[in-house]
Amino acid sequence: MAKTPQSWASSEGTRRSMQANRGRDTSPELAIRRRAHAVGLRYRVCVRPLPGLRRTADLVFTRAKVAVFVDGCFWHGCEQHHTVAKTNAEFWAKKVQANRGRDLQTDAALTAAGWTVVRIWEHEDPDHAVDRIRAAVTDARISASRTAGA
Repeated sequence: MAKTPQSWASSEGTRRSMQANRGRDTSPELAIRRRAHAVGLRYRVCVRPLPGLRRTADLVFTRAKVAVFVDGCFWHGCEQHHTVAKTNAEFWAKKVQANRGRDLQTDAALTAAGWTVVRIWEHEDPDHAVDRIRAAVTDARISASRTAGA
């Protein structure tokens, strides 16, 4: 019988809580997707914008080349709402720092490939977020039509 490796969690309750966290379809994502769809935006959900890049965007507008990421305040280190973990603080600080570094790499890779990146914090008003998304998609479509006509 194989021995189960020791968990990284500080307690069984923490472990269960962390396992329950969703990787997609979070409440902020769903609110933004509902509003985006209601204003006529059509998108793909949970897709890799670039085939060779192991990053998944929450909403992807493939023709306009716009990738939207809805970032959690704790996981991505929001300057307004990020809280320092009370238990295992060093582990979580490193985890959040790595996430922020990966976000910067993702943004750079997508931008270099001609994509527009929209980052939304989970605490942002969904209507305001959708206004930003709509503006990015509209701008990208206008730019693409100018390039195609040139």
